[in-house]
Formats: sequence, structure tokens, C-alpha cells
Amino acid sequence: MNFVHLGACIGDWGDSDQIKCGFTKFIKQNSNKDDKIFLIEANPKNIPKLDECYKQYSNVKILNLGISNFNNENVSFFYTEDDAPYYMVSSTQIEHVKKHYPNSKIKEFKIKTISVNNLFKNFVINSEIDYLSIDLEGIDYEVLMAIDFKKYTIRNISIEHLHLSKFQKRKMVNHLLNHGYSYCGFGYDYNNYDYLFKKKKIFLNRILSKFLWIVSKKHLHILNYFIFNKKY
Repeated sequence: MNFVHLGACIGDWGDSDQIKCGFTKFIKQNSNKDDKIFLIEANPKNIPKLDECYKQYSNVKILNLGISNFNNENVSFFYTEDDAPYYMVSSTQIEHVKKHYPNSKIKEFKIKTISVNNLFKNFVINSEIDYLSIDLEGIDYEVLMAIDFKKYTIRNISIEHLHLSKFQKRKMVNHLLNHGYSYCGFGYDYNNYDYLFKKKKIFLNRILSKFLWIVSKKHLHILNYFIFNKKY
């Protein structure tokens, strides 16, 4: 199997309950030595921590790259030292960082970037990806919409919804429905900040997902009540 984590941050490094990574836990519980695990993280301060939390996994490839629509270009990313030592908020959008840290000094670094499709082509080297997690601090929607679903089959997609507008949610759901996906409730995030879509046509789920864009996080559990605990 292939696991791809876009925005891997620090994985499950550290001992704080606030920074536990559900997708990292999922990878460690469901992968074996024959699987391939790709971790993409833009902030170089997080790479040693990723190395530490995956030190017992020889099948992991950690890439210190930014994901964007540009290839082989150095793009500015923004962060703040007030986010240390976990550096969970690092984004190409300075306003995204300021939203989380309005009173902090914002710093900048430049990192080589790659498009999501070139990432799959050059590193995954496989037209099938079993599990994809997208947590890219403000550009999640743009990256998902750029994926070439005609070329790459992704069986499970977990995407952070926290920063998506209603318009983006609606367009994203319709886009995924058109490519044969069904909404299947919360993804792997411990705080339920992500949606899970599976490459499978599940009639009820596809109907309910039409309402996803107008359902607030507070009431999302009501929608999910009808689709949870199913064997897909």
C-alpha cells in the first residue's frame, strides 16, 4: 500500500495531547514493512522530529518540500517562533499564520516546491494511492482540486475542512462525487477537523454529502450519524 501525508508536520513527536497526529497513528497501526510511506513537510524545523518519530520505519521517505502549483521554485512560507516547538502553522499565506497568531512576529523561509501531481509522478511512482491525508494550512482546497484523478487512483482522501469556505466545500464535494467518491464522515484527525472521502459509490452517503457545505462543524455529527459505523 501507499500512504501519502501532505503536511506531515511533526507526526506524533512529543508528549503533548494537543499535537497528536491521527494520520500518523493510523499509518503506524495499519502499515507493514512492504508498504511505502511518503511524508511531505515544508518547514525544515520539523524534519528532525519526523525523523525521530519514524526512526523505526525503514519504508518511510521524508521530503522537505512545499506543495504548490509551482515546480522547482523557491516559494515563501511563513511561520512564527511562538508556534515552537511543534511549528504546526506554516503556510504560503501570511494571513493564515496571522489568524492563528495575531500578536506574533511572523518569520519567512523559502523552500523548493512541487505540484501534487509531480509529487505522485516523481516519488510515489504509482498510479494508485491507498491513503492520502491533506493538511496544508490554507491551501488544502487548491491542492485537492489540482489532483489529476484521471491519472491517479486514490482510494481514501482525508482533507482538513477547518479553513474551507462554504463555496469551496460545495465545489469540492461535487468535484469528488463526479470522480466516484463518497463522503464517509470524519477522517483521521483527533479533533475531527477533516472529512473522509472513499473511492466508492455509496448511494446514501452521496446524497447526504450534498448538504455538507451548509452543515456547521457543531452539527456535523448529526449528518455523520447516518453514515458512521458502516463497513465500506
